[in-house]
This record gives sequence, structure tokens and C-alpha cells, in this order.
Amino acid sequence: MSLASDQRFFGITVLADFILNEGVDGVLDNLTERAGVTAVALNPTVTAESEEGKGSFQPPTDAGSSPRLFDRPLWGKRSLWVRSGPSYCPDESLYSDTPYRPRQPNDLTKHYGDLIGDFIDAALERGLKVYFQLSGTAPPGLRDEDRPLLPDGRPPANRMADTASLASDAIRSYITAHVHDLLAKYPRITGFRPDWPEYPCYKIDEAFQDFSPAVQAWAERNGEFDFDSIRRDVGAFYRYLHGGLTNADLETFIDADPGELTELALVRDFPHFRRWLQLKSALSVDLLQHWRRALTEWGGEELELSANAFMPPFSLFTGFDFAAAASCCSAASPKLYTMHWTVIVEFWGRILLDRNPGLDEGLLVKALAHLFDLGDRTDGTESLADYHYPEPDEPHPVSAASQSRKIDLALTQAGAGMAITPIVHGYGPPDDFLRRFRIVAESRAHGIWINRYGYLSDEKLEGVGEIWRSSRTDG
Repeated sequence: MSLASDQRFFGITVLADFILNEGVDGVLDNLTERAGVTAVALNPTVTAESEEGKGSFQPPTDAGSSPRLFDRPLWGKRSLWVRSGPSYCPDESLYSDTPYRPRQPNDLTKHYGDLIGDFIDAALERGLKVYFQLSGTAPPGLRDEDRPLLPDGRPPANRMADTASLASDAIRSYITAHVHDLLAKYPRITGFRPDWPEYPCYKIDEAFQDFSPAVQAWAERNGEFDFDSIRRDVGAFYRYLHGGLTNADLETFIDADPGELTELALVRDFPHFRRWLQLKSALSVDLLQHWRRALTEWGGEELELSANAFMPPFSLFTGFDFAAAASCCSAASPKLYTMHWTVIVEFWGRILLDRNPGLDEGLLVKALAHLFDLGDRTDGTESLADYHYPEPDEPHPVSAASQSRKIDLALTQAGAGMAITPIVHGYGPPDDFLRRFRIVAESRAHGIWINRYGYLSDEKLEGVGEIWRSSRTDG
């Protein structure tokens, strides 16, 4: 994606079940005529309705609950059980260097597999860019030995995102094979969009990943990090947060600039904590460079690599480094998933309240909201319950100013070397969704993505089209 392009970038992600329901031309007409997109992303999977309890429930459980409903019905329903299969027959010989096997073709592959190739060809013929959106580190059947660990060697409790260690050689070998396999089947694809090439931080345990043997070996090979000292200090800080945290500590969180955790005197008591954050960033960049090498080897240098990642300041904990990612990515899409931002406050807060008797809940809410730069709410919120996962018709309680600051921070961190195309989630009532879309459309960002087509009613599609055309004209 060129920063010098005179056409601002606009993409929407689409799953094949909606293409099956509405047809290739039906979906593309909506995307191009109603919304006015320049790009589309999908994954190489085909889906069909299944019996209750078989396959997976859609929309998927998110943040421990399933309040979401599709705006666009599938097989006449706004939520349902589905089963899936790959859209192609994988080449098993490509996976000889990894213990992971590709998904096996089934009857859906036979009957509907050609749909993905047909959609790619039709989208390209309309002048759209077409990307595969894939998990950055989650192969089929993820093994325990490739999962991240806490400083004391335990697996993180109750993870929301079951992703692998960024340092796992087995995962990297699978990435190489998978990219090769997909490019052999779909050579016309524009690029790849790996999701979570970082350590998600929805739960506080997830924020304290990863001290697995794979990371220790990676750190020792690279020679820049004192792994044992990092593990000692981070483990001590983890224990402090799970039994030693005080209201006075929370006051210092509130006094610091949003996101500036490493500047706190409390954190300076654990001197290798900052190095641990740098270690996670180095791992994330190293993984992205692996993706880049695989794409170049099997698809050429012109094949685009665009990463989905957490927004700053969450990226401080996940390890995604916008400045360094520019060395291998043409673009990054920091997520404006505002329904997740509020629930992270609740997730972290519940654990901290439980493990630190005597903490003031209102003070804790204020401290966490400030840490994540969500402190613009004007309703005097002092309860963690107010940071619940929004219902389908409930606006997301995150201010425009907070979202704008995060976009500007991502742009500043990335510099001039990489496009920033924030990704807005389609979930939520139309007015609130269009409010969130407009924030990006009228920002300095180089473009925008929407995830996912299933949450975009005709009203929403027409609304984003009007906003996008207006923002381009006004700009």
C-alpha cells in the first residue's frame, strides 16, 4: 500500500457464508455501490448451517459472552450454529517441517470451495485489492508446548485469545507452509493481513505473557536480553499486582500521563520490566519479518503485508511496535474495537479487586480507564459493572476524543514508513457505529477497514458510503 497513492484506502472484511447467502455479485454490489470500498478481505474458508451443538456458534462468543447478533441474516437467522471447511485442498507435502497439519477438506470444500477463487477474481476485476485475513499465530490444533507461559511457568488463566508463543519454531514453520500453500492456490491475492502478531492483553494474565522455553531460547540466541533477570522482575511485579497493590498506587496511576506505565515509580522498583516490554516488541517484529520473508519467497516483494493489532496504549502490553513494524509491513490496522476496550477495564479490575482486599473500586476504575486512555467519560462512572460488554443496541461508551488520540498516537509512532488504516468493528447500533466510522474517516489516517460485513445492515453500508464520499470530497 503506497503512502503516495491519491486514492484513500477503504476495505471491508467478508466471510464466505455471506457470499454463499447473497452471491458474489450481490456482496460486491453492496461493497462497491453502497459503501464505495477500494479493498476487501476474506479467509479461505467455506461455511454451512449445522445442527445445534455441532460446529461453532455464530456470531462467536466474545469476551466471555455472546450478546452479538448479525445485522445481515445467514440462512434467515441472525445467530446460528455453522460448520466449516477449507476452500481448497492443501498440499500436505509443504508441511513436512512443522508438527501442524492443515485443515482437511470436506464436503463443503467439494461443493463450495470454488466460491473463494470466484470472489477473488470478481473483486479484482472490479478494481479492488483483495487480502487474506488470517490468524498471526494460531494454527489448527494449537499444542500446549507452543502456548505462552507466565513468569512462574504456569499457563495464563482463562485467556480470551488462544494464540501461540511468538517465538515458537513450530508456529513459524507452519506460517511458511501455509503461505506457500495459499499462494499456490490463489496466486492473484493482493496481500495478507495477519491478526494478532503480538500478545493480546484482554485479561491481566495475558498481559504477562510470555516466558515459555521458546522465548527463553529466542532471547538467548539474540543475546540482547537478560531473560532470567527479566523473568525475576516481571514475576515480582505480577505478584505485587496480585496481593500488594494499594489505593496509593492507584493514585499514582491517575497522576501519570495515559499509557505511561513505565514512568511510574512503582514500576521502576522492577527495573527489568521495561526490558520485558522491549523483548515482546522485538518478538513481534521478528515474527512479522518471518511473515514478510514467506510472502516474498512464494509471492514476490510486491505482495502486501498488513498487520491487525491493538491500538496504543494497549500495544504497550501486547508488544506491537508501530515504528519497527514499518520495516516489513506496508500498513498496520490498529483496532478501534471499542466494545473490547471497556471490557478490558472490567476484566483487569475484577482480578485486581479480588486479589487486593481494600482497594477502592471507584479509584480502581478511574486508574484503569486512565491507564488505557479511556477516561473521557462524563457520567461519573465508578463501577466496573459499567464497563460491561455492550448489547447489540447499546452505544459503545468511548469518547470521540479517546479514539482520535489513539489514531494520532499510532500515526506518530509509525512515522512516514507505513500506512495506518484503523479497523472499526461493525458491531453496534447504526448511529453509534457511524459515529465511530466518521472519527476515522475525518482523521489523518491513510485509510480505514471495517470488520465485519455481517454486522453491516444496508442502512450502515449506505451510511458509511455517504460519510466516506463526503470525507474524501472535504479533504
